Amino acid sequence: MSLTPTARYAARTNSPVRRSPAYAAHRRRRGPGPIASLALLASIVVSLLAASSAPTPLYAIYQQRWGFSPITTTTVFGVYALAVLVSLLVLGKISDHVGRRPVLLAALTGQAAAMVVFATAGGVDALLAARVVQGVGTGAALGAIGAGMLDIDPRRGGFLNSFAPAVGTAGGALVSGLIVQYLPVPTRLVYFVLLGIFVLQALGVLALRETVSRKPGALAGMVPEIKLPKAVRTPVAIAAPVLFAVWALAGFYGALGPAIIRTLVHSTSVVWGGLPLFVLAGSAGLAVLVLRGTSTRTVMLLGAGALIAGVAITLVSIGPGTGGPAAATGFFAGSAIAGFGFGSGFQGGIRMVMPQTEPHERAGVLSLLYVVSYLGLGVPAVIGGVLVVHGGGLLQTAREYGIAVIVLTAAALAGLLLSGRRAEPVAALRTAAGSTPEAAPAPQTARVPQTVSG
Repeated sequence: MSLTPTARYAARTNSPVRRSPAYAAHRRRRGPGPIASLALLASIVVSLLAASSAPTPLYAIYQQRWGFSPITTTTVFGVYALAVLVSLLVLGKISDHVGRRPVLLAALTGQAAAMVVFATAGGVDALLAARVVQGVGTGAALGAIGAGMLDIDPRRGGFLNSFAPAVGTAGGALVSGLIVQYLPVPTRLVYFVLLGIFVLQALGVLALRETVSRKPGALAGMVPEIKLPKAVRTPVAIAAPVLFAVWALAGFYGALGPAIIRTLVHSTSVVWGGLPLFVLAGSAGLAVLVLRGTSTRTVMLLGAGALIAGVAITLVSIGPGTGGPAAATGFFAGSAIAGFGFGSGFQGGIRMVMPQTEPHERAGVLSLLYVVSYLGLGVPAVIGGVLVVHGGGLLQTAREYGIAVIVLTAAALAGLLLSGRRAEPVAALRTAAGSTPEAAPAPQTARVPQTVSG
C-alpha cells in the first residue's frame, strides 16, 4: 500500500536515516553539534530579519534630511521586497546543488556590504542600493537556512523556521529605534552593530558541517521557474493565500506604521516609529510558541480569524474623528491581535507544506513560500505609498489598506474551509474501502505538531 506524503515524512523522521545522507556522512567530523548548528542558523535568520526592519524607525530622519515623500519611503521598502523576490527565484534552489555553507557565506558577505552602504548613505540612491544588496543576500540565505535547519532536525527546524523571523523583525524594529533615540551617530551605529554580527556569523558558518551532498544542475536551477513536487501542490495552493495576506499586513506596518502611530500620538520620537512593527512581530512570535502543539489546520483557521479581528480593531481606532491615547491604545491592541494571526498563519503555512518535501527539494519549496510572502510584503505597500500622496492621505489609505487585508484574509479563510469540506468525502470513501483515515491524501488536515514544534 502506498503511503501518503505525511506518512512518508513520519517514516523518514523516525528512521535511523532521519537526517540527509550528507549530514549523516559528515556528522562524525569535528564541528558544532546539532543544537549549536541550529542555534547559529536561527541566529542568522534573526539578524537578517532584524537588518531588514532596522531602517523602519529611521525613515522619518531620512525624510527630514533628504526631503522625500511617502512614495519614496514605500518605494525603498518595496525595492527590498522585490530584490528578495528576484533572489529567491534565481538563487532559492542553488543550495540544494552547491551546499548550504557556500550560499550562506556569500549571503552574509552581501549583508555586511549592505550595512556599510547604509552607514555611509548620503541620499536616496545609496539607500536604494543598500536595500537591493540587502534583499539579494536575504533571498539567497532564507531558503538555504530554512532547509539547513530541517536537514539537521526536522522537528526543531520546523519550529525555528516559523519563530526566528518574528523574533528578528520585532527585535530589529525596537532595538533600532532605541539606538537611534538614545545613542550617538543614530544613522550609523545600528548598521555597524549589525555588521559586526554578520562577520561573527560568517566565522561560525565556516565551522558548520555541510548537510547536503553536491549535485549537478546549479546553473540550470538558477533559471526562474515555478516547479513544485507533486506531493506539495495541494498544500501550497491552500497555504499561499494565507501567507500573502499575513505578509501584506507586515508590509503595511513596515511601510506606514511609523507615520500612523506618530500621527495618533503627536510625537516625533523614532521609538514610537518602531513600536507598531515590534508589537505585530512580537505577538507573532508568541503565537508560534503558544500554538506549536496545535494541529496545522486549527493553527491556520485561528490565524485567519485573529488577523481579521485585529485589523478590524485597528480600523476602528484610526477611524474618522479618532485620535489621542485612546486611539493609540486601540491601534496597539489591534496590532497585537493581528500579530497573533500573522504568526499563526505563517507557522501554519510552513507546517502544512514543508514536512512533505524531500531533503533535496526543501530549499526550492521554502523559497517559493517566501516568494509568495514577499509579494504580499512589497506590492501592497508600494501601492499604499502612492495612495498616501495621490489618494486620500495617510489615515484614509491605512483604512483602505486594512479593508483590503481583511478581504484577502476572508478569501483565504473561505479556501481553508472549502478545502476541509472537500477532504471529508475522500476520507470517508477511503475508510469505506478498507483504508485507514490516515491514508487519505488530506494535507490540509495533516497533524504533525510532534515533527515541527519545539
